[in-house]
Amino acid sequence: MAYYHKLGEIPNKRHTIFKKPNGDLYYEQLFGTEGFSGVSSLLYHVERPTRVKSIGESMDVSPVAAIEKNITSQMLNTWNVAPADDFLESRVTMLFNNDVNIVVAAPRKSMSDYFYKNADADEVIFVHKGSGTLRTMVGNLKFEYADYIVIPRGMIYQIEFDTEDNRLLITESFSPVVTPKRYRNNNGQMLEDSPFCERDFRLPTDLETHQESGDFVIKIRKENQLHTLVYGSHPFDVIGWDGYCYPYIFSALDFEPITGRIHMPPPIHQTFEAHNFVICTFAPRLYDYHPEAIPAPYNHSNIDSDEVLYYVDGDFMSRNHVDKGFISLHPGGIPHGPHPGAAERSIGQTGTEELAVMIDTFKPLKVTQAAMDNSDADYYASWL
Repeated sequence: MAYYHKLGEIPNKRHTIFKKPNGDLYYEQLFGTEGFSGVSSLLYHVERPTRVKSIGESMDVSPVAAIEKNITSQMLNTWNVAPADDFLESRVTMLFNNDVNIVVAAPRKSMSDYFYKNADADEVIFVHKGSGTLRTMVGNLKFEYADYIVIPRGMIYQIEFDTEDNRLLITESFSPVVTPKRYRNNNGQMLEDSPFCERDFRLPTDLETHQESGDFVIKIRKENQLHTLVYGSHPFDVIGWDGYCYPYIFSALDFEPITGRIHMPPPIHQTFEAHNFVICTFAPRLYDYHPEAIPAPYNHSNIDSDEVLYYVDGDFMSRNHVDKGFISLHPGGIPHGPHPGAAERSIGQTGTEELAVMIDTFKPLKVTQAAMDNSDADYYASWL
C-alpha cells in the first residue's frame, strides 16, 4: 500500500533550507527501503537522527529448526504459549524460512523503557486480543481486535497496550509487504473490484515531536542479532514528514469477501503479498449459492506451497477439533482438504462467521521446537 501522506511542518521544496524558529536547521532524513528505488518518506528532525552515544551487547535471536524438512501436517495450539511481560521476549517464532518468520506473542506490558526497530523485516502484526496505540517517529495509530498493523522495516516504534491480555500473530517479511498487484491500476489506485480500498486504511495521526536530549535505548534487530544502542536524543523528534513509506492499519473486518455460485479458490482471500508468500483473510461471508454447491473446500494438492491457517474466531467448518488461536500447517508435497464429514455438513449452509488469517509460502517452512511443544502429535492422521 503506497499513497501520499504528510503530517506536521515541511518546507515547500525537498532538500532545501528549513529553519527552526531560532534560525538553526531542521535535519532532513530520507527514510525508505530498496535503496533509492522503493517507496520512501522525507522526515525533518529537531536533532540529527545519527546521534549514537554507545553500543551495548548483542543477542542472537535466530530461529532454530526442530524439523528442517517437514512433510507432516501440524496443528499447533498457540494459546498454550505463555505470556511474557516484555514485548520482545514474548515473541515466539513457530515457523520460518528465508522469506518469512511466523511468530506468536502474548505481551503483558507496554514498551516504556526502550524503542524498537526491526531492520531485517517488514512486520504485519495481527491483533487477535487486545487494543492500544502504536507510537512511531511518524505518528501514532490506535489499534484493536482484528487489525493488521503494517510496519515497514526500519521504523522506530513503541507499543502501548490498554490491558495485559494481548495475543498477536506477527509476520516478519524479509521483502516489502504490499497490497496485491492485481487489485491496483497502473497508478497504484485500488480497483473497483478490489475487496478493500483506500478508505479502509488508517494512516498515522498525532505526530509527537519530542525535543529532548538524554539517553534513549533503541533495540535494533539486524541479521538475526538484537543490538542495544543508546541515542543522545529522543527518536520521536520529527517536526514533519511526507511521502509513501509509513505504518498503517487495515482491519480484517473491512475485508469484503468475493463470493460465487460455486466454491472459489483461496486467492480470492488475498490481502497482502511479499516475495514468495501471501497473506489472506477468511472473513465472515455468504457461502456459494448454486443449488447443488458444496461450501466446504475441495481437496487440493499442496505441491508448490506450504499453507498456514491461523484460526481467529467463528465456526471453522472444514476442520474438526479446532479452536481460536490454533495454527494448522499443511506442507507442500501432499494433498489436504476438509476433515471427514465436513463436506457433508456444509451442504445447505448459507454463510459463515469464520475469521482466519492464512499465510501461503512458496518455499518450505521449518518448524521450531516451540511449535512442536504445542503440536497435536496425531493431527496428521485426522483424515482417516
